[in-house]
Amino acid sequence: MASNPTRDQFAALLEESLGGADAGGFEGRVVKGTITAIENDKAVIDVGLKSEGRVALKEFAMAGQPHGLKVGDEVEVYVDRVENSEGEAMLSRDRARREAAWDKLENEFGEGKRVEGVIFGRVKGGFTVDLDGAVAFLPGSQVDIRPVRDVQPLMDVPQPFQILKMDRRRGNIVVSRRAVLEETRAEQRSGLIQNLSEGQIIDGVVKNITDYGAFVDLGGIDGLLHVTDMSYKRVNHPNEVINIGDTVKVQIIRINQDTQRISLGMKQLESDPWEGVAAKYPVGAKLRGTVTNITEYGAFVELEAGIEGLVHVSEMSWTKKNVHPGKIVSTSQEVDVMVLEVDSDKRRISLGLKQAQQNPWEAFAEKHPVGSVVEGEVKNATEFGLFIGLDGDVDGMVHMSDIAWGISGEDALALHRKGEQVSAIVLDVDVDKERISLGMKQLEKGAPAAGVASGSSLRKNEVVTVTVLEVRDGGLEVQAGEDGATGFIKRSDLGRDRDEQRPDRFQVGQKLDAMVIGFDRSKKPNFSVKARQLAEEKEAVEQYGSSDAGASLGDILGAALKAKKD
Repeated sequence: MASNPTRDQFAALLEESLGGADAGGFEGRVVKGTITAIENDKAVIDVGLKSEGRVALKEFAMAGQPHGLKVGDEVEVYVDRVENSEGEAMLSRDRARREAAWDKLENEFGEGKRVEGVIFGRVKGGFTVDLDGAVAFLPGSQVDIRPVRDVQPLMDVPQPFQILKMDRRRGNIVVSRRAVLEETRAEQRSGLIQNLSEGQIIDGVVKNITDYGAFVDLGGIDGLLHVTDMSYKRVNHPNEVINIGDTVKVQIIRINQDTQRISLGMKQLESDPWEGVAAKYPVGAKLRGTVTNITEYGAFVELEAGIEGLVHVSEMSWTKKNVHPGKIVSTSQEVDVMVLEVDSDKRRISLGLKQAQQNPWEAFAEKHPVGSVVEGEVKNATEFGLFIGLDGDVDGMVHMSDIAWGISGEDALALHRKGEQVSAIVLDVDVDKERISLGMKQLEKGAPAAGVASGSSLRKNEVVTVTVLEVRDGGLEVQAGEDGATGFIKRSDLGRDRDEQRPDRFQVGQKLDAMVIGFDRSKKPNFSVKARQLAEEKEAVEQYGSSDAGASLGDILGAALKAKKD
């Protein structure tokens, strides 16, 4: 061929030197080349083109690792262009590695295999990972099982990752380090759990503490020590009992093979204080304890370490009703209580706070018997009477009819106001119903004594002659002849027999004998014909019945009536 070939002849010579291949066909392909020289920070590579190419040495090394290249090494590179403006081939090791890496990663992703990579940079929301040429994204939540404060020790270190998803067209790869750790941890846990059994006692190290318990390292596997299993006594927070780093002796309570969770206990290694608690705390026993917790429904009182009882809000005070327990007792306060009920199976003790104190109504009745005079402040006025504050933090009630003589109950209520100091007489004390009845008008000058009609001389069980003032369906309104006091005879008190109990057989102005059987709240007398008849019959039987055994009841009554007439 001529020493000065034409352009066409030169092209033919180039094609021949490339083995008949088209030089343009090299572009966009990964080819093998030989390192002919290493100059400064670049490697000179011959890929069989008319000119060599230069590639930066850093493209041959993973992040933080040495390149390890030498002259004569064969490497794969990506041909960007056969020739640039300087006549050199434009080669790229990164592109070659990326193409090869994508092929490999797609195969490993399809098979679910782990891949090795190096964390080399930070980006928004996570980190970048070099997967032997392909760059992947590692979300911050996928770095570790637990949040990692300092990721620097993990940077530039080859380690395994799991590919979560990849899209070659968009060049996106998402990996996870956490998935690898969880899988490895699960494998380790499975092996360790095989060596553990429920009921086993083992030493562990407190690894972490939460509000509900603590995680204890049992030698590569964690178990949960719940706060309720730390001690028989009340534990408000785990750090009251243990601290991080403490070595503790625990018992394996339960192993869940499905979730591989282990439940631990410390109190199970102590003696159970509830054994024999019924005999130790019999119903009715008075004890002293410490308030440990207060709720809306009551207060818990510790009787001894591990033994608590509940004082229900209804058993806290004799006089303070519908009051929050926190206004009666306070935490850490020592109180006297009484045992009301013990349920050993359910580990429950019901306590009473008020039962350990004297019933204020019993105390009042002892100190202020019926008929005694008391003083107090008008606490409240209702439509039916006044409530008076008395000794022992109890209230007494003055019915409107017992406030004053000679006026209506409504007018009597208007005479007094809240906060006024008044005096009253004790009419009745009902301890069971927690009621105290008081009277104010009974203290007025000239007021009748108990058992005597107001403004009259009538006495209970006295037989008097009365005059019918009014006939009603329910009985008779009558007036005592000499005394002038008016009263009432109920229908059922008009006679012993049903025929005698008809009010319509009486007329206004008719006189009849009746017995005083009592007085109403206003001291108005109540009469009874029936009670008089029964009293006379009893008297006759006592006087004549024993001397005449053969006499009939009619004969006895006849004799009695005749004797009375004579």
